[in-house]
Amino acid sequence: MPRSRRQTVQAPCKVNLHLGIYSEKDARGYHRVDSVMVPLALYDAISIEPAPETSVLFGPALDGPARPNATQRAVELLSDALGVEERVAVRIERHIPSGGGLGSSSADAGSVLRALAERWGTDALDQRVIEVARRVGADVAFFLNPVPSFLRGAGDVLERAFPSLGGVPVALVMPKGCASSTREVYEEFDRAPAAPGSPDALCDALAAGDLAGIAGNLYNNLAPAALRLRPSIGEPAAWLARQPGVAASQVTGSGSCSFAICESAGVAERIVRAAKNEHGWWAC
Repeated sequence: MPRSRRQTVQAPCKVNLHLGIYSEKDARGYHRVDSVMVPLALYDAISIEPAPETSVLFGPALDGPARPNATQRAVELLSDALGVEERVAVRIERHIPSGGGLGSSSADAGSVLRALAERWGTDALDQRVIEVARRVGADVAFFLNPVPSFLRGAGDVLERAFPSLGGVPVALVMPKGCASSTREVYEEFDRAPAAPGSPDALCDALAAGDLAGIAGNLYNNLAPAALRLRPSIGEPAAWLARQPGVAASQVTGSGSCSFAICESAGVAERIVRAAKNEHGWWAC
């Protein structure tokens, strides 16, 4: 790819269909994790172009803290790992809310790594790129190839990939002004750790494209810690579970967003309207 070219890339958000946290940690201080993640069609829009100095700029801030350092660090580490001297300006137009368990900063960093690998003539799944992603953050490697995936390690080692679930309607709902701190939620989990369940049934359903099996096996043993810290996260979660046409719902990641797998796009649209208009929640 000509390095004078301007690139654009979409960074999707993610939800965890299964999140199983173990009490043991690795040398980096990350918990051992079983994580089944799928991308959703809610995107940050990213542009990359050559510049005198590397920079990362964000568009209008959404709820929660914007963290440009993850993407900046990703660019610098990849440049060093690949021996590339080009400097780039990265601009990120944010649509994924921070502090929702949707992977916002990881999505940006991983998607920029994916784009720069292409720009610099390297496969995004080259081991050097993967190692950079793992150094930047636990979920970043997923966004190098954002397809339904089962990851182990700290949620950064690919165990298995699955066919796309394109077309499945999903509603996202989260209370405004209630961003979760991943660090604080994990600290709360450590006060009363709970051994995780197995992801096997969910993985089998994903492999078979069995939506009923997927809906019947959602799991997140980190959610109780998030709810203890911020009980208001539970309000949209409980509300979603009661809505007609919802096959299954769950808090994603460390919160504060909940998602619902819906029987139709009409159901998802109705839920989003009601969440916004009747409750004042953020919804998509």
